[in-house]
Amino acid sequence: MSRVVTSVGLRIGQWLGRARAAGVARLDAQRLLAHHLGRPRTWLLAHDDEPLPPEVQRQADADLARRVEEVPLAYLVGEREFHGLTLQVGDDVLVPRPETEGLVDWALELAARAPLPRLADLGTGSGAIALAFKHRMPAFEVWASDRSAAALAVARANEQSLQLPVTWLKGDWWHPFAGQRFGIVVSNPPYVAECDPHLPALRHEPQMALIAGADGLQALRQIVAEAPAHLVAGGWLLLEHGFDQAVAVAALLEAAGFEQVETRSDLAGLSRLTGGRRPPA
Repeated sequence: MSRVVTSVGLRIGQWLGRARAAGVARLDAQRLLAHHLGRPRTWLLAHDDEPLPPEVQRQADADLARRVEEVPLAYLVGEREFHGLTLQVGDDVLVPRPETEGLVDWALELAARAPLPRLADLGTGSGAIALAFKHRMPAFEVWASDRSAAALAVARANEQSLQLPVTWLKGDWWHPFAGQRFGIVVSNPPYVAECDPHLPALRHEPQMALIAGADGLQALRQIVAEAPAHLVAGGWLLLEHGFDQAVAVAALLEAAGFEQVETRSDLAGLSRLTGGRRPPA
């Protein structure tokens, strides 16, 4: 049940005060109200005494109640910043997260020495990784896939708004890439175990993009096992995973014949990315 108490005819400062009293972070409340007013967030700071139009207040109150129920802010405002790009998002895709930017950074580091200027993004969701990489490496051919038609619709909308050409394919993991090979492959697949205690906090995001079997490694196993057939010699596979899965993912890569296997940490110091290189011919 919502903990938001509403009143008619509030001023901007009063509404923000109500939002804080309801437990919503100050920045989130400002971004939410700015979205409904069609104003920059900074505009609010100088207009505390500005009265809220009744319709704007009704819409903002409704979304505030959803935010109290832990609906991601990105879903309420319809967008999220990722690697310098503004992406459209909705509840058909995961909200792009800062730790995933590390996957883009790693791929960019490898781009200059990739054996083939082609990158594939498996399970692309909103298209965040594929589009961020394409933005920085326009000479690369970028492909991306997702099994969700709704997610691909979001990705294509982002492609159009950003004017960054990517080839989008529908299908599960490697299936749409039959006969294709790449110099770099990246993926942020589902990696949450079915009984993970954090799942209730993620209940508003698409569960098929989160859950991967009893141990959370189901998708990662499939991606690693079939990767050699889609990487040219010397190509790289880079994966995001749970903070406690690095050892298991590294073992999967080594068992599949990858070399130079490495794990990288996110800004919080957690082991979140692991990758390896298919041996040169």
